[in-house]
Amino acid sequence: MGKQVIGIVGAGISGLLACKYTLSKGLNPIVFESRDKIGGVWTKTIESTKLQTPKSLYQFSDFPWPAQVEQDFPTQNQLLDYLQAYANHFDLLTHIRFNSKVVSLSYEGPSDEEMETCSFWSATGHPFAPRAKWNLTVENTSTLSTEVEQVDFVIMCLGRYSDVPNIPEFPANKGPEAFPGKVIHSMEYSNMDHATAHKFIQGKQVAVVGFQKSGMDISMECSTANGVNHPCTLLYRTKHWNLPDYLPWGVPLSFLYQNRFSEFLIHKPAQGLHLTLLATILSPLRWGISKFVESHIKRKLRLAQHGMVPKHSFLKELNSCSIATVPQGFFDRVEEGSIKLKKAHCFTFSSEGILVEGEAEPLQTDLVILATGFKGVDKLNNTFASPTFQDCLTGKTRLPLYRECIHPRIPQLAFIGFSESVANLFTSEMRCRWLVELLVGTFKLPSIEEMERDVSKWDDSMKQSLGEYYDRSCLGALHIWYIDQLCKDMGWNPKRKKGLLRELFEPYGPLDYV
Repeated sequence: MGKQVIGIVGAGISGLLACKYTLSKGLNPIVFESRDKIGGVWTKTIESTKLQTPKSLYQFSDFPWPAQVEQDFPTQNQLLDYLQAYANHFDLLTHIRFNSKVVSLSYEGPSDEEMETCSFWSATGHPFAPRAKWNLTVENTSTLSTEVEQVDFVIMCLGRYSDVPNIPEFPANKGPEAFPGKVIHSMEYSNMDHATAHKFIQGKQVAVVGFQKSGMDISMECSTANGVNHPCTLLYRTKHWNLPDYLPWGVPLSFLYQNRFSEFLIHKPAQGLHLTLLATILSPLRWGISKFVESHIKRKLRLAQHGMVPKHSFLKELNSCSIATVPQGFFDRVEEGSIKLKKAHCFTFSSEGILVEGEAEPLQTDLVILATGFKGVDKLNNTFASPTFQDCLTGKTRLPLYRECIHPRIPQLAFIGFSESVANLFTSEMRCRWLVELLVGTFKLPSIEEMERDVSKWDDSMKQSLGEYYDRSCLGALHIWYIDQLCKDMGWNPKRKKGLLRELFEPYGPLDYV
């Protein structure tokens, strides 16, 4: 029997990792990338974009950052150079088909009725089935010709922050069509080359919608281009605990939230009675640490002065992976008047500008940039040809994935990089290592029913900890607990430190799993 063929969709960080680890186990990966280069969302970014996670957490376990990259938060170009060096080092480029967009996935095997009666994934619990394959319809983005590739297993590495923008819905005749100016999504702005983007915003009255990383970065670029003569208005619905740095009152944030002791303070899915009691007893400490971080952010960014203190806790922000780093000098620009913050729970468009709910006068503007995120599930859903598999995803805001990788009802397919964490590269690497051990038979998946029960436990835990942010697929402050589950499945010892104190209080990172 020949090597099993693994189809990998996407050559971003997760796709490169999936390629590297499947190769390491003697499998035959083919990576389909719609662009002409590796890097995924990092290939097209706003000029000022930098890594938000410290590079010590955002690195490959067996390929550290080069010594010449000294800053903690590398730039887009430095990250792309790092990914290119990784791909060259492990000879991954020869396995990537560039300008190849997977437009459809169809499953060739047991009928829908047969699969519905199965107790185990792929009917056996194994990752491969003898009479089942996936057919990938691949479009050449240069010639627009298509061909069908057949593979034994598919790894979806598309991520959730690209391709399908989330455009707010507006009442009839009150959307962008009623506005004489230009309305674009931040994706369109990011796709411009830097010189074109600068020219596009220069001399314009710009309104940016969204108070996450893209919204703040674009606002800063507009402020730089136009100053106080044409101030940029940033419309936001929710205030966030965005970070000025990773050193609250001089204490590294990883010592507060990225070690085993910090996870003892949090209720976890499928935890035993003693851990439940411990988390309950230590809840005042959990509250105190959150307040400690909040006090630092409030002081450093002068949030009270600007009326920007959130009502929810920092821990909830962390759990939802919605924390962004604030661009340096952002609130200085607010104070000088080149950026104006405006709360807008709801807004519509008119011929005179933007109508913010509760305000009589329209906000006059020439250009609106919607930094309103993406519809990640829709992007995945549109790829499946089978209505049965589409139904597995339709209406979901977070994918019901076992170990955040496997859908119990979609055989011979895995998702890598869709669910977030506080360090996405680190998490994607551990998932890829777990997945290839599954592919080579180191362990078997439990029954479909058991997987769905486990997914339900994690779901219940996330609903409890995230509240209104439940729709975000995020591990947040349970990263080590989650990695432990992967290690146990693979037969690894999850405890990687030497000595009890280091095991409890030292932060965990990629180099602990070399």
